[in-house]
Formats: sequence, structure tokens, C-alpha cells
Amino acid sequence: MAGGSREPGRSVTSKALAILGAFDAGHPQLSLADIARRSGIAMTTAHRLVGELEAWQALSRTADGRLRIGLRLWELGQLAPSGLQDIAHPWLQELFGDTGENVHLAVRDGLEVLYVDKVHGRRAVPIVSRTGGRLPMHPTGVGKALLAHEPEWFVSSYLARELERPTPHTITEPGRLTRELASVRAQGYALTFEEMTLGSCSAAAPVVVDGRAVAAVGVVMSSRRARELRRLVEPLLTAAAQIAHAYTESRPA
Repeated sequence: MAGGSREPGRSVTSKALAILGAFDAGHPQLSLADIARRSGIAMTTAHRLVGELEAWQALSRTADGRLRIGLRLWELGQLAPSGLQDIAHPWLQELFGDTGENVHLAVRDGLEVLYVDKVHGRRAVPIVSRTGGRLPMHPTGVGKALLAHEPEWFVSSYLARELERPTPHTITEPGRLTRELASVRAQGYALTFEEMTLGSCSAAAPVVVDGRAVAAVGVVMSSRRARELRRLVEPLLTAAAQIAHAYTESRPA
């Protein structure tokens, strides 16, 4: 039994990681019972490991006793490489200044988009994306911009799955999505209309470096102003091109 564990095949380390992995954007706060259920760990073991993680400040408690990720993990997370994010941030700020709308930067991670930076204001429309959060690729502007630049085998594999349908407007038909991705590649940007969230629409452009989309920049606005969405395309394309150029220039010769 790995690591002296009473559960065959699972080390103490794997259990601690499973506890931390029980938290995500949809579950930022959990009870001990929730953690045990979501991690697949026995309640007594979860209780002991949660206590150790609390002592190390990897977990902390809310006023009502629920658990959440602690500041020690946030502190360690700041040590992770963030070259692209650091390079892109000034351009995201400039794009926000030009548009006044929510602006974010995302990369592909597996079959999802991972949001790595965001600039927004009080008057911008509320959106579901958050820095460090993940969303499906096909209903999001940044996801479509990235998916359109993936190899054909990856796109075929992605579309062969049963695709999530967050709203009635989400495009899930493989043929229709294939045609839309072809249009995204041809025009250089993606548009969505209430596909991820009712009440919002988006435009996104890939950050292309050496023929590969390393990230995508997106702008989200209220669907009540959908007619204005296309005016955001030009500053969006400019920002994506500037980020790509700055990223290229930052790499060692």
C-alpha cells in the first residue's frame, strides 16, 4: 500500500493532491463531507489531511466553517512562470481603455480554455470567466479562436465528443462548428452571441506566434449592444498582433 496508506494504490501525496483538486471555480468553498466525496477519500483520512493542510495554510476556513484554498498556495502560485501573461497585460489594459469592456487572455489546456489574465471595470457586463478558471472551448470566443488554429486531428477529436450546451444558443452540431471554425481561420477572429452566457456576446482573436496560436484575447460585452461588437474587432486584432510581436521579441535569440 503506497505511502503507508490503508487505501491500496494511493499515496499520502496523491490523497493530499486529490483534496486540493476537489476545489475548482464552481466549488471554491467546500465542507469536509464535500471534500471527502469529491476527492474519493474516506472521511477520517480527509479529516486528518485537511487538518495538516490547514496547519500549512494550504487551506483556510470561512466564517461558517467551510474550507477554501489558503494564501500559502496563492503565494506559491505567484512563483509559476508567467511570461506570456506579464507581456500581454499592458496590451490588455490598453484594449480595456479603448473599449471599456471586459478583456481577458486565455490559453488552451487540454479540451478547455484556461483564463490567465483579465481586465474589467465596474460598468462592464458581468461574465463567468475568471482568472484561473476554465470553460469549454466551443461556446467561448477565445475557445473558438484557439480551436480554429488547432491541427485537424485535434479538432475532429474535440467535435466527436458530446459537447456541452450552456445556453439554447450554443452551437454543438459538428458540421456547423466545422464551418464556423473555417470562417474564424479565414477572417482572423471569432464572434459569439449568448453561447456561453445569456446576456453577453464576445469577440476574440488568436495570438499567433510562428504559425501557432499560443493564446487568445477576448472582449465581452452585453448582448443588448451586439450591433457594436464588430467595432471591437479592429482594436482586438491590433492587441493580439502586438502581444504576439512582444512575445516573439522577448524570447532568447
